[in-house]
Amino acid sequence: MWLRTVIGILCCIVGVVWIAQGTNMVHGSGMSGHGGWAWLGVVLVAIGVAILVRARRPRGV
Repeated sequence: MWLRTVIGILCCIVGVVWIAQGTNMVHGSGMSGHGGWAWLGVVLVAIGVAILVRARRPRGV
């Protein structure tokens, strides 16, 4: 359970960074200003949230 929680949190953090770079809120990267990275970040955050929800669900449900 703790491993899924860590993976879910990492996915959310990386996704937020990608959103920030893709929307040009964070400068200094080749990813900055490219909207495709923002969309990939949104997808990664959604995956991270799904992993976190699954990790917190009681076993057998």
